[in-house]
Amino acid sequence: MSILNVEEIRQDFPILNRLIEGKRLVYFDNAATSQKPVQVINAIKNFYETFNANIHRGLHKLSQEASEKYEYAHNLVADFIGAKDRGEVIFVRNTTEALNLVAYSFELKYLKPGDEIVVSIMEHHSNLLPWFQAAKRTKALLRIVDITNEHKLDYNLLEEVIGPKTKVVAIVHMSNMLGTINDVRKIAKLAHENDALVVVDGAQSVPHLPINVSDLGIDFLAFSGHKMLGPTGIGVLYGRRDLLESLDPFLTGGDMISSVRCGLDGKCKIDWNMLPWKFEAGTPNIVGGIGLSVAVEYLKKLGMSKVHEYEKELTRYALKLLDEELNGNIEVYGPKNVDERGGIISFNIKNMDPHVVALYLDEFGIAVRSGFHCTQPLHERLGLNNGSVRASFYIYNTKEEINYFVDALKQIIKSENY
Repeated sequence: MSILNVEEIRQDFPILNRLIEGKRLVYFDNAATSQKPVQVINAIKNFYETFNANIHRGLHKLSQEASEKYEYAHNLVADFIGAKDRGEVIFVRNTTEALNLVAYSFELKYLKPGDEIVVSIMEHHSNLLPWFQAAKRTKALLRIVDITNEHKLDYNLLEEVIGPKTKVVAIVHMSNMLGTINDVRKIAKLAHENDALVVVDGAQSVPHLPINVSDLGIDFLAFSGHKMLGPTGIGVLYGRRDLLESLDPFLTGGDMISSVRCGLDGKCKIDWNMLPWKFEAGTPNIVGGIGLSVAVEYLKKLGMSKVHEYEKELTRYALKLLDEELNGNIEVYGPKNVDERGGIISFNIKNMDPHVVALYLDEFGIAVRSGFHCTQPLHERLGLNNGSVRASFYIYNTKEEINYFVDALKQIIKSENY
């Protein structure tokens, strides 16, 4: 018996009934974005139909209702990730904006020439480029930690690299290409022993693993709503309250100040708003926050431990089938032990361009991703100059879909006269 009632779950996702090239959609592109359940879709529709208004600006009923729902969303997300309170949960557009916010604000406050920033070669561009830019502007040094032959973070090298000059360690929790799950608890301990802060890219981990920021001992965590059943355009930055209070805002404008007084002499006195609003300038994505809260409720009801176990079951099954059925014509990347990886399988059919494979699969109604997956340095480190094909699973995927996927790959290989 399956850990999750997947057939029941699938009824909540109307898009899964769509036909692609006359075939039922098999959606294996969840690392890019997840599909949305009717509960989230209806919540968005309900907002615009019944209480659409700006928040924190009106005494009328609609504004009050919108404000309450938006603030409740912060409370719910804080509880979901184990934050102390909603003041530690900043709503942004996506993981990318969250990481840029931290890098820019941290740079202004703490970085100076000679300081060191530690990242890994497996970072998504969104957790690499902001720190590269911060290092460039401040003349700090960006240090990149390699992976092992087993496609895991090289912890021995990490221990050598992190030292007295390290100010921040920015690390991905789950690689969006290899599926590798990094031990961020261990990394945080090592960083804190050297008085460095830890920023975690949780774009792939928060939607799929049980997360408790207090237990992990991390300082910042960034993730996106659209990868965890929520709408696009809403993301989250978690930060320790003391750190968020010490940083200056990334954006300034409406709602992120409590008061601003300016004289004609050009002198101004500005008091920032309380957390989290200090970092949420202007009219936010109100409906996005509300949609995210419903997605969080959906996942909490399923149980994140069950979500993780079910995806391990799918991944174990897929890896076994790929190994047994494709006769050495395929190369799969990432750790072999499913306890060390998430539901992401990147691969290449030998001597075939990954984009061609993805187009072939689309003819079978199977949606996958091809290319560098915003991890070009990692691909080049692995000698994959054309990228890879990525299949990624979620709560509504099935073993039957994996069977169909592997059969499709067999036909593709056969058609190419292997």
